[in-house]
Amino acid sequence: MHHKITGIAASSGVAIAKAFIHLEPNVDIKKTSITDVSTEIEKLTAALEKSKEELRAIKDQTEASMGADKAEIFAAHLLVLDDPELVDGIKGKIENEQMNAEYALKEVSDMFVSMFESMDNEYMKERAADIRDVSKRVLGHLIGVETGSLATIAEETVIIAEDLTPSDTAQLNKQFVKGFATDIGGRTSHSAIMSRSLEIPAVVGTKEVTEKIQHGDMVIVDGIEGIVIVNPTEEEVKAYEEKRAAFEKQKQEWAKLVGEPSTTKDGAHVELAANIGTPKDVDGVLANGGEGIGLYRTEFLYMDRDQLPTEEEQFEAYKEVVQRMDGKPVVIRTLDIGGDKELSYLQLPKELNPFLGFRAIRLCLEKQDIFRTQLRALLRASTYGNLKVMFPMIATLEELRQAKAIMQEEKDKLLSEGVDVSDSIEVGIMVEIPSTAVAANLFAKEVDFFSIGTNDLIQYTMAADRMNERVSYLYQPYHPAILRLVDMVIKAAHSEGKWVGMCGEMAGDEVAIPLLLGLGLDEFSMSATSILPARSQLLKLSKEELKPFAQKALMHDTAEEVEQLVKKTYLK
Repeated sequence: MHHKITGIAASSGVAIAKAFIHLEPNVDIKKTSITDVSTEIEKLTAALEKSKEELRAIKDQTEASMGADKAEIFAAHLLVLDDPELVDGIKGKIENEQMNAEYALKEVSDMFVSMFESMDNEYMKERAADIRDVSKRVLGHLIGVETGSLATIAEETVIIAEDLTPSDTAQLNKQFVKGFATDIGGRTSHSAIMSRSLEIPAVVGTKEVTEKIQHGDMVIVDGIEGIVIVNPTEEEVKAYEEKRAAFEKQKQEWAKLVGEPSTTKDGAHVELAANIGTPKDVDGVLANGGEGIGLYRTEFLYMDRDQLPTEEEQFEAYKEVVQRMDGKPVVIRTLDIGGDKELSYLQLPKELNPFLGFRAIRLCLEKQDIFRTQLRALLRASTYGNLKVMFPMIATLEELRQAKAIMQEEKDKLLSEGVDVSDSIEVGIMVEIPSTAVAANLFAKEVDFFSIGTNDLIQYTMAADRMNERVSYLYQPYHPAILRLVDMVIKAAHSEGKWVGMCGEMAGDEVAIPLLLGLGLDEFSMSATSILPARSQLLKLSKEELKPFAQKALMHDTAEEVEQLVKKTYLK
């Protein structure tokens, strides 16, 4: 059937390809008793055979497209399906306990998974992952939900999922995955930010793509307007092929601005910087003409591992980034963990309200050994380029003073050990808690810069969890209250001669850019792929003309009015 589904445009571009449904099968599998054992075993055998056929095909495809080493994982999966202990174990449960095949599969595979996971051996832990993956595949066939592993995609597809986890997005192969659409999420959810760094078109928060789209349907994902079209007509395909070509051409135009400065029509200069998560992301920053790094999220160094990173590992990562940026500013944020970012090896208490809980600077000030290790690595890396340090989630002056004092202690220790440390490290804070924005004039005296983290500032100001679909209407970047806070922060900083950046997703948003320019923002830090479109937009804007315009916007009643005003005046 032909459907048009609207969602949130998360990553620009147009994708036209067949749908690949990536669904987690419903985990809540009920145990039912059966009378016809042989039919149940036939059902299991058919599901096993179907899974083997799929895996053989995937293995051959992967070998052809990505080489034999990448195909080995699927050879391992095939071995699991031929393992008599697993298969006979499931059949035994069906026969002896007269239970349904799904439940028998779940019980036996869960047992093997927990057995392998408890072994202190990397190889065995990988086997647990194989069993989990394979049993998910067999389960999909048993309950009639088509699921597939994202790593195995070897033809051009558009992924349709409820949401994509970080490990899902890590498996995406850009060569084949042309775009994706999800039921949940917003512009600032992990999958949206990842889609922009992968440069694949994405529409998120549609609420219904998994319901309305079948495996293999032809799908258009329009990441520019936030539209998904299912089983398009020939005319639609033709129109979108033209739109895709126009977007590619636009990208080539933007590419010409890579080495150009970021200047407005009336000659004002601002800095366009990038947000990164790992040293690998520096490639994208340089390729997109970034003038600095406005936010290096160091959490990724701490994630996907089973213990804290050492001072040496951290030093190497920070050094690599500042060296490659070659004197351009690099703002490194200290550990911002908690909220939705957990570390399995830190036994942190479960909290009712993790976003309002023990996270970021609060955690670092209490667990000072972690904080001091990171600060030493940062201080040691400071002599290799232009490194600035930024503390996240600061709510009070006491926190800022304590963090600065700890940093100074570590600096003194290093100097007394004869280690070189730069004597011009700027220290700033993230402004993401309303108390800090409201008292910005007090903070401005004690920092070198501010960076406004709008992703959190908006959710804290509006008291609306940005991951919660039902209150997503309150996630309003152009709300006069948000703009007023931004205005206060910029005025406070400038009156003390300090600079202000913004590293929330709002900084790269074409509706927000004219407002932020008019309010006097000095540095805009965004996904690397947003830099050139932003530079191209700035060339058409006059800062002087925007100053009164932005002040007027602060007086409007609603976010909707502000947005319409900007679109009408500056986004024709």
